[in-house]
Amino acid sequence: MQKIVVTGGKGGTGKSTFAVLLANKFVKENKKVILVDCDIECPNDYLLLGQKLIKSEDRVYAKFPQLDESKCQKCNLCASVCKNNAIFRVPKKYPRFLKELCSGCGACWIVCPYQAIEKRSEEIGKIFLNKINKNFYLFTGLAKPALEETSPIVRETKKFAKSFASKINADYIISDTAAGIHCPVIMALLDNDFAYAVTEPTLMGAYDLDLILTLCKKIGVLTKVVLNQADLGDKKKIFPVLKKFKLEIEKEIPYSKKIAKAYSEGQLLDVFF
Repeated sequence: MQKIVVTGGKGGTGKSTFAVLLANKFVKENKKVILVDCDIECPNDYLLLGQKLIKSEDRVYAKFPQLDESKCQKCNLCASVCKNNAIFRVPKKYPRFLKELCSGCGACWIVCPYQAIEKRSEEIGKIFLNKINKNFYLFTGLAKPALEETSPIVRETKKFAKSFASKINADYIISDTAAGIHCPVIMALLDNDFAYAVTEPTLMGAYDLDLILTLCKKIGVLTKVVLNQADLGDKKKIFPVLKKFKLEIEKEIPYSKKIAKAYSEGQLLDVFF
């Protein structure tokens, strides 16, 4: 089972479109494909495939700290180890936990010498499954609104999809990341055979391609470059970035009214490379 991740840094380069078209290609070759939408704050692969998110297959929970003031000695050791600055401290006062910034890493309750910090579970997201056809399944992670730290939902969505893929002996798992290079994108990039970085022939496309390739290099992800809408800009703009990372364009995709129309109508299932 090959694990591929589609990313791009900059939003709007067409990475979700490419992820769906890549899945279509493999399905057409009679392969079993799992597509995982890891843009859990704003998933859209299901829209591109004309689907709806109706009933969740699983729920994602995270553990958050809760203070037992009867045990707390106001030492503020918990705040000193919090990497996310999610604990507000004032001298001689009880610490206050800022859930919006908390990643649930557990450092605070592990380090507390008075066992004054308890663990409280809370639902932070859901996982949906859509069967597109006999060889094509879509998993969608969806975070609760206003949630700051969403990496755990990406992790659990990938884990759930991988378990399902093993059961059906899938040939490919394709993960579609969010835009950017933040923590949920890093979580989606990890544990894959290689990544497709989808970019566009613009200065902004080149700038963000540099960022995502730098990130992939740091975390050890083999990356191939896809140039979307290759005939609408000046592809020479991304050449310095390719030279910097000693890469070439793996695939060029020209602008297509057919793809644009299918995208807008949620009919990408019927489109192929």
